Amino acid sequence: MTSQWTVYILRCLDGSLYTGITTDIQKRVEAHNAGRGAAYTASRRPVAVVWKICATSRSAALIQESAIKRLTRQEKLALINGTSM
Repeated sequence: MTSQWTVYILRCLDGSLYTGITTDIQKRVEAHNAGRGAAYTASRRPVAVVWKICATSRSAALIQESAIKRLTRQEKLALINGTSM
């Protein structure tokens, strides 16, 4: 069985952005909001999904996640807003 991978960006309560991957976005966001998602988001709850995209494989999702994590905050906000830099 193949899993559908999702790359996502969360906006935390403090306005910061967190990027991750998952095969179940709803369950993952619930985990983040319960303090079980990641150490970074545990103290910045609640979080909300502000951007997501499907990936063809875990490898593709990891590559996309890494590329997003290298972006500046302004570039991430442009991605979220659908505008180009």
